[in-house]
Amino acid sequence: MGKYKARTVDKILASKLETAGAVLIQGPKWCGKTTTAEQQARSILYMADMENLQMAQINVKGLLKGANPRLIDEWQVAPQLWDAARYDIDHRHQQGLFIFTGSSVPADRSKIIHSGTGRFSQLNMRTMSLFESGDSNGEISLGNLFESEEDIYAQTDTDINRIAFLSCRGGWPSSINMSEHNSLTQAYDYLDAVISSDISRVDGIRRDASRVSRIMRSLARNQGGQITNRAITEDIKGNETTTISDDTIASYINALKEIFVVEDAPAWNPNLRSRTAIRTSDTRYFVDPSIATAALGIGPQALLKDLNTFGLIFETLCIRDLRVYASAINGNVLHYRDKSGLECDAVVILRDGRYGLVEIKLGGENAIEHGAKTLNELCKKIDTDKMLTPSFAMVLVGVGKYAYRRPDGVLVVPITTLRE
Repeated sequence: MGKYKARTVDKILASKLETAGAVLIQGPKWCGKTTTAEQQARSILYMADMENLQMAQINVKGLLKGANPRLIDEWQVAPQLWDAARYDIDHRHQQGLFIFTGSSVPADRSKIIHSGTGRFSQLNMRTMSLFESGDSNGEISLGNLFESEEDIYAQTDTDINRIAFLSCRGGWPSSINMSEHNSLTQAYDYLDAVISSDISRVDGIRRDASRVSRIMRSLARNQGGQITNRAITEDIKGNETTTISDDTIASYINALKEIFVVEDAPAWNPNLRSRTAIRTSDTRYFVDPSIATAALGIGPQALLKDLNTFGLIFETLCIRDLRVYASAINGNVLHYRDKSGLECDAVVILRDGRYGLVEIKLGGENAIEHGAKTLNELCKKIDTDKMLTPSFAMVLVGVGKYAYRRPDGVLVVPITTLRE
């Protein structure tokens, strides 16, 4: 077994265990939830063990006995564990009793009576960011950008070929120490598992594998866009032998969300100086860029020949990393677009109301100039009499040697220099 690579959520988990009776870690299959939880658990219950699953029907309270924190891995297959743990927490009046991990929501929610409010704290886990996998030097801290307006400096030698590889490899922990050739197969294995079984297992509804594949290809082609379910229906119906409804598409996409394959970005609705209609549709993203490349059946060389597609996939990579880093500073990542067509790829918002604006560009001086222009236009629109001034405006790039602050105040930061 390889040495454990520290994850951004390690400190978050430790903190939550000090303030809540139990912590629920949710995220996509293979993202490292169990391994991370094992680092802090003192006893473990694996629900993949059929004997444990059978015992959950006979003596669920007995399964909770063990040194605390007790890890209950893949708890959703025996949802009665939830209320049993909640009852235990209520009567023991202690923090840090349980860690629940799950790669989907429970298929049978009827066995859960209590919401867990006040007992369970939720932690969303994602695939590895570039800093976690060792592919970012971490010289620029996202958290520090909220604290200081000083000039920044960092240097990196990552080229476009490496960015293409990292986009296709993704952040699957099992792939990090593999050869480049082998590491590229992990996303395809994950995609096959989603299509063949995981999407049907989440709620017990059998779904057509070929249809799942076509929906995922459509989503992959529209990463970073606000494509509607109707548009996806139109996109795939040429390959359908039977009529497919928008509701059917919605059910498939909802299932993908419930197994944490899809994680859309909500719309940001700031106070503006003038009345401008703000688009409220969520922006489509897979939880990891490699899911998109696998769904499209493309690798690094294909990305290098199609820079438009590469730009969309790179945006998904950056959104993943921003989400990981933002989680460490109590932040969320949203998206802005208004009726005039002005768009900001990411808005990182902290709980105290501070926020930063981010435009994502693969690289090149023209792209950076365009990104900086967009950010400056949006900054002028924001009504700072009614809300805070942005803590920073940043062009996040794939290819660029330096991180620096431009004369207009806009930051230029290569993704391989960023960390939480």
